[in-house]
Amino acid sequence: MRSRRPVLLLAAAPLALLAAACSGGGDPTPGLTADDDRQLNDAAAMLDANSVALEDVSTDGNQQQP
Repeated sequence: MRSRRPVLLLAAAPLALLAAACSGGGDPTPGLTADDDRQLNDAAAMLDANSVALEDVSTDGNQQQP
């Protein structure tokens, strides 16, 4: 009778890696001050505000949109 242990280990390995990748809580940006974190959040908000939806981009080089 064959052991199922190798199969179980192979099946459990991705779950263990996934759980390790999802570290919980703590300081989300270690090494940054609260002011640095705020500035990064402000910059991200500005980039989001200036982003363009993919539907609004022309792929044929035509600058006019319907």
